[in-house]
Amino acid sequence: MTSEKTLELSVVIVNYNVSNFLEQCLNSVYAALKSIPAEVFVVDNNSVDGSQEMLRDKFPEVQLIANSVNVGFSKANNQAIEVSKGRYVLLLNPDTVVQEDTFESCLRYMDQHPDAGALGVRMLDGRGRFLPESKRGLPTPAVSFYKIFGLSKLFPKSKFFNRYSLGYLDELQNHEVDVLCGAFMFMRAEALEKVGLLDEAFFMYGEDIDLSYRIQLGGYKVVYFAETKIIHYKGESTKKGSLNYVFVFYNAMIIFAQKHFSKRYAKLFSITIHLAIYLRASLSLLKRIVSKSAAQAFDFLSNLLLLIWLADQWKVKQIEFPDWLIQWLVPGYLICWIFSAWLLGLYDKGTPVKRVWKSTFFATLAILALYALLPKEWQFSRLFILLGAVSFIGIFYATRAFFMLIRKGKIDFSQFPKKRFGILAANEEFVRIKTLLEQTYPHIESIHHIEIKQHESAAKLYIHQFDEMLEIHRLNELIFSAKDLSSRHIIEIMVATSAAQLEYKIAQPDTSYLIGSNSIDTAGDYYTLHFDALEQATNKRIKRVFDLTMCLVMLIISPVVFFIFKTPSQFFKNIFGVMSSNYTFVGLQMDQLNRRYQKKSIIRPYYWNIENQAETNLRYTKNYDTLTDFKSILKNYRLLDQQPS
Repeated sequence: MTSEKTLELSVVIVNYNVSNFLEQCLNSVYAALKSIPAEVFVVDNNSVDGSQEMLRDKFPEVQLIANSVNVGFSKANNQAIEVSKGRYVLLLNPDTVVQEDTFESCLRYMDQHPDAGALGVRMLDGRGRFLPESKRGLPTPAVSFYKIFGLSKLFPKSKFFNRYSLGYLDELQNHEVDVLCGAFMFMRAEALEKVGLLDEAFFMYGEDIDLSYRIQLGGYKVVYFAETKIIHYKGESTKKGSLNYVFVFYNAMIIFAQKHFSKRYAKLFSITIHLAIYLRASLSLLKRIVSKSAAQAFDFLSNLLLLIWLADQWKVKQIEFPDWLIQWLVPGYLICWIFSAWLLGLYDKGTPVKRVWKSTFFATLAILALYALLPKEWQFSRLFILLGAVSFIGIFYATRAFFMLIRKGKIDFSQFPKKRFGILAANEEFVRIKTLLEQTYPHIESIHHIEIKQHESAAKLYIHQFDEMLEIHRLNELIFSAKDLSSRHIIEIMVATSAAQLEYKIAQPDTSYLIGSNSIDTAGDYYTLHFDALEQATNKRIKRVFDLTMCLVMLIISPVVFFIFKTPSQFFKNIFGVMSSNYTFVGLQMDQLNRRYQKKSIIRPYYWNIENQAETNLRYTKNYDTLTDFKSILKNYRLLDQQPS
């Protein structure tokens, strides 16, 4: 760290592929720094979503540290802290929104309490609900045991069982705590000079626990400061339900224990954590298998029972129905119908149920085509196949309707929920936001303008009238204009209306997207005009199946086409590279930073224009279909032996 402290505050943000959230975060940061001598660092861990270009274009005053690889959270923060000039250093996540008075309030408190070495604030999620990780206890073996095995969740207010999230402490009061969240750590620079920077042994998770503990060991207090609030969308590079998260998070706990606890204590902790890892990993794997395959298994079994019943009806009419047909062909038919449904996204959240007609039609055509190739003794009845297809569609609709009635009390097969928007904005921004919604969201029931007049103070937004407005208009989503409302009042309104189970979005000035919801990793969190068909799960699956099919075809015909390639060995390397999912046959230039589809490709789309790569990239990602890939391979098949790029 530089010894010369000429500024009040150094804000450090580590970014990785969250350009839109970073822009929103920086807008709120600079609004909160208007009267504070400060510097802002963004350390970018090799993002490929255009983050660096956005920073250079919209925030030239930001001190950008651009890494060529993802160096992890700890090292990235340290890179900026080492050259910072602030009396205080703030580690801030890019998926946050701070109030205009947040930094001033933190500075004031820290100046008045010189024994405080680090401070964290009251964090709210994207729906205005308090985040328990705003204040935490030290993860001793006992505390970790109660957390890992769910006792802290079972007794959230218990001082004995929930020392991890300190649920017994009032979230609206200031408290001295053990651990702060790395999403917002406001620290005294002299404390960091004394205890050291973030431990780079922690790649992700655990570094905030370690640093908080070392600050306490250095003789400083760690404080939960409830007098200001921020939004934290909780975006994570690793999903909490994934096996990767389990191993990374709990291994971070082991590193912490080995570093700070006695050998005997650390060994006990390590045994407990390893037990937790295997338990949680097993549960996570089981949960994933069940959640991913439950619907398919249910469809298979229910349709199998129906087809067996149909077979019995054939036998009742004294028509011979071979047993091996039930054992082999019927399950084969069902696998075809279910695979087609999966391929077209029918098991994805939000996919319209009516797509089952399309998926079943194509699967039935495939079954009938294969049926024609079977030996005569296996060709039992085309009518049975057609009745099976109809029954598959019928059961699909019936079961979805049943579960909808149980969960929602009504049947609604629409792809997108009906939205009743309330837009809090002045007239000019209301028109812009309304237009954006109409261009991006397909199922709008109503849009209501909650007008903010420019001459009125935001304090007169009649929050007390929101209950009445919500009831009259039955709003289910509020959209705030960041141009017309301060972050503070946006957060106040979210808190005041959080009980209504609304969704919230924030519209930044001069942007083509609206950000909101709980997590930056969940699909549908923001509406944007920059639609990318390649990001759709259905198209990703279809592209993958197409690639595998072409691999099989090329391997079959390879003796014929072997001699047309200059480097046959590279041709086969490419095929096996595609099969292992390292490459794709058709794709974009790897040097295009504004795309998200990062897999290396062997050839370009057939309409590729090297003089206008950006336009052809946009055309490919926005309008992707399998026919484009097929045409591209036919046109450029002689290039299939070139190095992927």
